[in-house]
Amino acid sequence: MKVSIIVPVYNVEKYLDRCLNSLVNQTLRDIEIFVVNDGSPDHSQEIIDKYANMDARVIPLKKKNGGLSDARNFALPHVIGEYIAFVDSDDYVEKDMYEKMYQEAKKRKYDMVECDYIWEYPNRQVIDHSNVEDNYFTDIRVPAWNKLYKTELVKEKKIKFPVGLHYEDIVFCYELLPWTENIGYVKEPLYHYIQRDDSIANTQDIKVRELYDILNIVWDYYQKNKILDKYHDEIEYMFIRYIFGRSFYRVSSLEDKKIRQQYLKEGYDLLTKKFPNWKKNYFLRTKKGIRNFYYRHMNQPFYYMSAKLFHTFGNLILRVPKSWR
Repeated sequence: MKVSIIVPVYNVEKYLDRCLNSLVNQTLRDIEIFVVNDGSPDHSQEIIDKYANMDARVIPLKKKNGGLSDARNFALPHVIGEYIAFVDSDDYVEKDMYEKMYQEAKKRKYDMVECDYIWEYPNRQVIDHSNVEDNYFTDIRVPAWNKLYKTELVKEKKIKFPVGLHYEDIVFCYELLPWTENIGYVKEPLYHYIQRDDSIANTQDIKVRELYDILNIVWDYYQKNKILDKYHDEIEYMFIRYIFGRSFYRVSSLEDKKIRQQYLKEGYDLLTKKFPNWKKNYFLRTKKGIRNFYYRHMNQPFYYMSAKLFHTFGNLILRVPKSWR
């Protein structure tokens, strides 16, 4: 078996046919597709059973509801493919996605391969291109679903998703990266990332602060494995990127002023406590673009002033052309 694909399912009967259809029709035939019903109360199981009866490569699994991470972790011990892939059940993929990514993986025995993906909105599509060729440790995009992972490596290092938290892909990605010798890249948008109002990614509210828990998990992992000194600048820059980056916009967007101020303070304090000399970070000083210019000039007063601007004009600010950043 070449690729094992894990698909967690919860309340997605409207989208599941399209997702599974894109998988069973892959041009790479040597695949197995684990479809994990995470206690879904809708008619998703009927759709899963239909595909399992139609195609022996579709392997249905059922469990009590535990969330996205728990469903992915539940399937991991069952996989036998050379590589592991994840697909969210409201998304879909191009029919040759895994053939192209597997060929790339085998070309130089890559531990991980990623591809470009498409942000699919109701009325438009936006292609997200990778920066992995620049510096994969600081620039890699963390979503689990646009990648292949070498199964042997994931199992040997016992890499799993943190249960009960959002931003789970950050942990999986950054716990795997130190042990990854090489990463391949397919320069094609092969994954369709569907944007819908009721998706997990678009229902953040006060759960945005869970990012700080995620960052602490990554920090603890590097400390426990005695690799924090080796990757100090990379992890420091990751903290800077997330605390001052898009998650900062999400926190700034919260309507409750008291909670917003509390989370802003918690984020700034987390960075300065873990990395008191973050201003001297190598990547912060050397990387170009308006985003890094903004990070370099950040201080506490500017941080809170920026939060006010984002709260009022966030949508306009984020329209700055990506090429400028």
